[in-house]
Amino acid sequence: MAYKVIQWSTGNVGACALRAIINHPEMDLAGVWVHHDDKAGLDAGVLCGLEPIGIKATQDSDALISTEADCVCYASDVSIDMVGTIDEICRILSSGKNVVTSSLLSLIYPRALGPEIYDKFESACREGGVSLLVSGIDPGFANATLPLILSGMSERWESIRIQEIVNYATYNQPEILFETMGFGKSMDTLPPLLTPGALTFYCGGAVQLMAEGLDVEVEEIREVHERMPAQADLETPAGIIREGMCAAVRFEVQGIIRGQPVLVAEHVTRMHDNIAPDWPQGKGYRLIIEGRPRMTCSFDFEDEHGDNAVGGVILTATRIVNAIPAVCSAASGFISELDLPLITGRGLMA
Repeated sequence: MAYKVIQWSTGNVGACALRAIINHPEMDLAGVWVHHDDKAGLDAGVLCGLEPIGIKATQDSDALISTEADCVCYASDVSIDMVGTIDEICRILSSGKNVVTSSLLSLIYPRALGPEIYDKFESACREGGVSLLVSGIDPGFANATLPLILSGMSERWESIRIQEIVNYATYNQPEILFETMGFGKSMDTLPPLLTPGALTFYCGGAVQLMAEGLDVEVEEIREVHERMPAQADLETPAGIIREGMCAAVRFEVQGIIRGQPVLVAEHVTRMHDNIAPDWPQGKGYRLIIEGRPRMTCSFDFEDEHGDNAVGGVILTATRIVNAIPAVCSAASGFISELDLPLITGRGLMA
């Protein structure tokens, strides 16, 4: 059986998801929604670097919601309109379509934003008889599911830390890098990412999902961060970072248990490998489980051109796309990765 899938939005993650859907042996593309006017009417294959496949992108959301499909892969930018995004996903769910998405960040733990939002999604799932899954690579598999899998080999464990270490110099997303994360801005400027509560919205769900999977109670979630300036002008595809402006960001979202940071999601983000040399080095993810035995695990990735940042975008997309068969088979409701069977690359061998 082929699952009929609609791709909703074709930005960085959405374009990778669209390509994965088209190439997946168990899926048929049923439609594509696009945000930008210049993409409307373009062939879906062209939008993700493939040959034309005969399906045109549209901005008519009502037509797509009424289209027969098993699942919608939703990748719109939630920062544009959080309330509108929630309402739109609920409309899709109520129409009888499962939804997989990486857009809602903390909601990889379905109850992360409180009972009102959880109940709204649950109600839409019940009305449509379908399921909703929020996942991806981070938040998602790398900083929630992978640590839980490896913790199952412990005799005992004391703390779990997941580090994302990425050079974002090739990540051509000026709005995210400069406006949201604060790269290229004065060191006195507090960017949206580092305002109180923002990091918890981003990674708090991963910490809470780990806690649920480990059956421990997080007493508090704390946010800590630091930044480093550029030592010289840096030219990047997204723009120039002047000397003295922010060029590296490090933060932690800490799950506090018994007064100590026990479950920690850490990000080390640079715009050049030479910046902040004392911070953790490498690329990809590094998992550290203190206990008996002590475990470390490095999870590296890159695209076909050797780009680590783009490789992470691909993983964000493929994690949710490859989960579609399991989500369509799951009991209706707002589910998490803890509710799913093992997701494998079945049928994807090149």
